[in-house]
Amino acid sequence: MRNAEQTAEQPAAKKSAAEKPTTEKPATKTLVIGGTGKTGRRVVERLAAQGREVRVGSRKGDRPFVWEDAGSWGAALEGVGSVYVTYFPDLAFPGAAEAVGEFSRFAVERGAGRLVLLSGRGEEGARVSEERMKESGADWTVVRGSWFNQNFSEGFFRDAVRAGELALPTGEAAEPFVDADDIADVVVAALTDARHVGRTYELSGPRLLTFGEVAAELSKATGRRIDYVPVTLDAYRAALAEHGVPVEFADLFSLITDGRNAHLVNGVEEALGRAPRDFSAYARDAAAAGAWA
Repeated sequence: MRNAEQTAEQPAAKKSAAEKPTTEKPATKTLVIGGTGKTGRRVVERLAAQGREVRVGSRKGDRPFVWEDAGSWGAALEGVGSVYVTYFPDLAFPGAAEAVGEFSRFAVERGAGRLVLLSGRGEEGARVSEERMKESGADWTVVRGSWFNQNFSEGFFRDAVRAGELALPTGEAAEPFVDADDIADVVVAALTDARHVGRTYELSGPRLLTFGEVAAELSKATGRRIDYVPVTLDAYRAALAEHGVPVEFADLFSLITDGRNAHLVNGVEEALGRAPRDFSAYARDAAAAGAWA
């Protein structure tokens, strides 16, 4: 939910990587894994606007990219010099570190020397994936995001907002939600400017918000009443199972409820030299664009 960029990828590479072709092409393209996801499509749009060659990495791409099928990686990496790496469902899930490590080594061998990894704040499991990427020998950048603003308009919580009720196991805990546009701007900077090589950026928005405060912001932006209803973790797990969603997603809420990320960080300012976007501006613009119509 927090960092998910695709809807069909599953963890752990099962097949061996394809053999390297004998004919090499100039490594000029950027492969954006999860290029149709929340941050991925924004990265694609920004790179294309700069006149850079981009390849969308997804199951339905012209050259399909599938995490659990390493045989698909070779074609996706042809002519690629840099990669934005996102992993679905989350880097904390079993098999993620192994898949990211294998892909990173393969990508570097194929000439993709610059890798930018979307990671998560406070996720011990994600740290292992970060280290596996670094061990590949790539020119790396790590971007650790807080929970996305866009989860409420483009992701898992959208239907709940439309229904007027956010029933979540978060109590009164607070999160410094970050905007996907800010993440994309940081990622593009990292992919295109060598000054970001070897840096780890932790990103957050400019203020902490409880989910009750989020509901109030969304109510103001939409002109409709949207309530926040705290529920138990067990009740939330049951709701996920009822809707066919992996119950492991519920574990990600511990990143909010235990307070480990309940503070602001300044990665957006460090990378871009500007302040991050506030949630109220996001909610107003999303409502105007018809996100919850």
